[in-house]
Amino acid sequence: MQNKILVILCVCILAAILTAGLWPFHAPKNQVSWSSDGAGLHFGVHGLILSSDASSFPGLKDETSCSIELWVKPDFSDIGGTILAFYVPENHVVTLSLHQSIDDLLLRHTRAGAQSRTKSKFYIEHVFRKNRELFFTITSGPQGTTVYMNGVFVRTSRLFGISAHDLAGQLVVGNYPLVDNGWQGQVMGLAIYDRELTAAQVLQHYDLWVAKRQTEIRNESPSALYLFHEGTGAMVRDQMNSGGDLHIPEHYFVLHPPFLRSPWDEFDPSWSYIKNVLINIGGFVPLGFFFCAYFSSVRRFNRAVLATIVLGGLVSLTIEVLQTFLPTRDSGMTDIITNTLGTAIGAALYSFVGVL
Repeated sequence: MQNKILVILCVCILAAILTAGLWPFHAPKNQVSWSSDGAGLHFGVHGLILSSDASSFPGLKDETSCSIELWVKPDFSDIGGTILAFYVPENHVVTLSLHQSIDDLLLRHTRAGAQSRTKSKFYIEHVFRKNRELFFTITSGPQGTTVYMNGVFVRTSRLFGISAHDLAGQLVVGNYPLVDNGWQGQVMGLAIYDRELTAAQVLQHYDLWVAKRQTEIRNESPSALYLFHEGTGAMVRDQMNSGGDLHIPEHYFVLHPPFLRSPWDEFDPSWSYIKNVLINIGGFVPLGFFFCAYFSSVRRFNRAVLATIVLGGLVSLTIEVLQTFLPTRDSGMTDIITNTLGTAIGAALYSFVGVL
């Protein structure tokens, strides 16, 4: 009877771990919908829209100045996510991305060279408020990058420089191209320019957007312009007809999901990262304890601890490989290491109890 109970416990633990690691077992619906008030697209937990090809804006010249105008309304002031990103599929590089980092605006830039990649960040602190409309202008030239909010100057960084070349890739809105990092809120307008905007132009454009004077916005000659006023359908039209229309997929997916990301790429010196590590270790301790008991008392393996640790590693590897095909999960080697460590701790605990 004890052996049967032990077998049932092992099966239940294994089923619980597989469910926790692979749930949901399919790609969810793309949580993007037209706002009922006609003011753009609303993005849920798992949502994205994207341009159809890798060179969305052929009119952008390589090293010229550039500007981005973005009109959004976040659902939360304490939950982050990627608002938009420009992605180059050929070398899997996200050249430029804009994020809500808790209540901060975060700009990330990656310049890919022949031998290395240079990364830089630019923070604007404490700007996001729940259900508050925000109009950001990011404009860059020879003197660096300047950020305006609602037409008003906020900050300049001479160390953070971007060019039109960084905006010429595939455009993804509402999520990150490489991992699940959805942003929740409404996007109500987006414009891309192949030039640096002056402070006077920034304020003028803001007034035009807020007043919804669409013809005059088009007369400012942006390289791409999205008004998000379609109200229905599966496409957001580029009003400048540059070939960069944005498509709304039926199901959610990550454009280029990672396969077994390395631990150094996954490392993040934050409490969230530490918490996930502890959860991954603790979640496999029961597997190590009870399977070691099974291998010792039922199967009577001579090396029950080693067999248990190998089993824990294989289960974790299987989960991480399958997670590559699940857009709401991330495939990484850190989980394999921590899960195997948790299995070893559980097996060691059983061995210690057995000695007593």
